[in-house]
Amino acid sequence: MPEAASAQPVRATVGDSEFDRDTALTLREPGVHDIDLSAGWTIINAVNGGYLLAVLGRALGETLPHRDPFSISAHYLTASQPGPAVVRTDVVRAGRTLSTGQASLFQRDEDGREVERIRVLASYGDLDALPDDVRTTAEPPALPPMDQCFGPQDGPAPVDGSSAITDRLMIKLDPATLGWALGAPSGKGEMRAWFGLADGRDADPLSLLLAVDALPPTAFELGLSGWVPTVELTVHVRARPAPGPLRISVTTRNLAGGFLEEDAEVWDSADRLVAQSRQLARVRLG
Repeated sequence: MPEAASAQPVRATVGDSEFDRDTALTLREPGVHDIDLSAGWTIINAVNGGYLLAVLGRALGETLPHRDPFSISAHYLTASQPGPAVVRTDVVRAGRTLSTGQASLFQRDEDGREVERIRVLASYGDLDALPDDVRTTAEPPALPPMDQCFGPQDGPAPVDGSSAITDRLMIKLDPATLGWALGAPSGKGEMRAWFGLADGRDADPLSLLLAVDALPPTAFELGLSGWVPTVELTVHVRARPAPGPLRISVTTRNLAGGFLEEDAEVWDSADRLVAQSRQLARVRLG
């Protein structure tokens, strides 16, 4: 069992958490959900891609006969903004053990035209029905104890409005991946951290969709700065996470033509790999 911090926050239960409130949707009619995207999950002015994926993931879980995301792939078409949005879902196939659905999120532009922001295709099932056997060569990331890692609150005060999402997350970064914050990036495309929601709500399959896109971009440790927008993100949820903080590792092996990939692994407090993801993102060069 990994060593975590001795002092734990008061835990919010599922349903009482800010994450649950801010991903809750209102059913307008079958296949159509309304939501007000919260400004609390923004980086600069753009809504975080993991939060958006959780919103669409919840909509699909309320549409399909199965509740747990197994595989979900999203294409980010245009940047989402805080405010009203519509999620439209369709059942592609309803099977006995797996169901497949698609969902899109829309917002109105300045001229009142409806613009598609994200399109998702996903397969859902029942994680509790999976067999317990695990055969893997994957290993949890080696992280220092949480009290030897550092979060946003340990650095200089951020510029107002620069990253509202950090107030809603508990992130403690491995010092070995913090060179970028000290002006000395390692040149390695790696980021590792302890992770949780700031209000102490334990992770579940839906919040794993947020977790895979919650750490600072690996591009920072490559010596790059600025916004790193996601083009495509695929998440595989492998197990229902045990209570307690998660550990996340993200690596980039190839940056070419202004695009990089990020491979993420999420491990729970029971040393189980609970989610994996790969995303393609754009970076600003020069």
